[in-house]
Amino acid sequence: MPDAVVIGAGPNGLVAGNLLADAGWSVLVLEEQPDPGGAVRSDKGVDPAFVHDLFSSFYPLAAASPVLSRLHLEDHGLRWTHAPHVVAHPLTDGTCAVLDRGLDITAESLEAFAPGDGAAWRRLYGMWEDLGPSLLEALFTPFAPVRATARLAWRLRAAGALRLARTMLLPVRRMGEEEFHGHGGRLLLAGNALHADLGPEAAGGGGFGWLMSMLGQSHGFPVPVGGSGALTASLVHRLSAAGGTLQCGRRVERVVVRGGRAVGVRLADGETIAARRAVLADVSAPTLYGGLVEADHLPAQLLEDLKRFQWDFSTFKVDWALDGPVPWQAEGAARAGTVHLADGIDELTRFAAQIAMGQVPDRPFTLFGQMTTADASRSPRGTESAWAYTHLPVTIRGDAADEGLSGTWDTKEQELMADRVERHVERFAPGFQHLVRARRILAPPTLESLDSNLHAGAINGGTASMHQQLIFRPVPGTGRPETPVAHLYLASASAHPGGGVHGAPGANAARAALHRLPLGPAVAERMLARRDRRGRRSGAPAVERGDSGR
Repeated sequence: MPDAVVIGAGPNGLVAGNLLADAGWSVLVLEEQPDPGGAVRSDKGVDPAFVHDLFSSFYPLAAASPVLSRLHLEDHGLRWTHAPHVVAHPLTDGTCAVLDRGLDITAESLEAFAPGDGAAWRRLYGMWEDLGPSLLEALFTPFAPVRATARLAWRLRAAGALRLARTMLLPVRRMGEEEFHGHGGRLLLAGNALHADLGPEAAGGGGFGWLMSMLGQSHGFPVPVGGSGALTASLVHRLSAAGGTLQCGRRVERVVVRGGRAVGVRLADGETIAARRAVLADVSAPTLYGGLVEADHLPAQLLEDLKRFQWDFSTFKVDWALDGPVPWQAEGAARAGTVHLADGIDELTRFAAQIAMGQVPDRPFTLFGQMTTADASRSPRGTESAWAYTHLPVTIRGDAADEGLSGTWDTKEQELMADRVERHVERFAPGFQHLVRARRILAPPTLESLDSNLHAGAINGGTASMHQQLIFRPVPGTGRPETPVAHLYLASASAHPGGGVHGAPGANAARAALHRLPLGPAVAERMLARRDRRGRRSGAPAVERGDSGR
């Protein structure tokens, strides 16, 4: 009987498992997919010579995360690398805003759009240098982060707390208009805000766009050498070295509750696994409270609130194996790992409005990844491993392009949408389609089939809008990993602080479990024994797979 069962081997589940194992707990992580990683996985499914990331690729939050930093994953094989530029936002007239880890390069790029905008960016970055460390500490700790908030409040007093709070709550369009005269800085902020489901007119979009932009300025958007799966591999290796166990192909269908307490899990094959001390769930809140835990064990108000849970936008992704570099019109885009494709703020607003109306956008704002530019190991010399994704409505009511897309996502609809994305790329890179050696389409149902947490292709564990953050995440009055069921903890992106690869929800859940059930004599004895064994062995990882053989 393990001390803890962790449901799901995404980054949050693996972080939780590692922290519990470090505390001497015996840990079993169960994953329904044949491979671990959740939305952090890579393969060679497009072309055998090309490595593609199935889901996420660039990891500024991981680079900034104190949670991941403390795990020292570099000791378990993880290496990071960067593209020459962090982000580029080209326009069809050939101009291009560039975010670079070199502050002077970013400022010079924005100065070309309007005199004084380089200095404006420096002011925003100066604010980040002053507040960023305290802000990240508050962001990555359980809500309410009392000590971190106190330190942040002290710094905010000097910065003008009310004025700064107002700035962070602004829609990103308004924030850009207040800070910059030209389009360059506005585009960088707005494009980064749309990494989540925050359109140009959404409250709080300015603060999120500023956060992502400043992370790019200070930490870059790094990628794991060899593919995103290398990040997962390092977490798995570390878990094994700490004495934890991972089993794949093992789908949990029920959390077993007795006397108001989680005591284990039941698997799809009928097996029941008891948990001595805790169950941690790296699954979405609707999955945990709408399926894994029977309704009889949950408060009626929670179930009522869950009806109002809002998913973030759906996602449609295309992977390409390209025979050459992308032929960007704007030179600055050629050296960027991430390229944002929308011809101005108005086009971003139009895109977000179409999604709000339930329409498939006719000019889909596209986040484009140049993986070989960021990591030369991803494809043969002279080629490019590339991808693009765009957002869609969760419920589709129409097609703004009048091509009849309805959200069935059969083969015809997938091909039509992939062609639409390619035509959009062609607007900024004429000749792009002639370079395509092979492509793979990952429509919303495909994404969900590969990771059940990605409901309808939603990648954030729920909307990033203000009404579902902090004490409102996942429902009002929560904000912490504890659940109404004793010894059961929510460890996914549906919990504070939300989506992104940073490990905070998993770490928060592990800390909550450890706080409730501190180290006991039996656990201490096992921990000492494990440390003694680790001193005599190499710690090579072993991933157990279920009887299904998947």
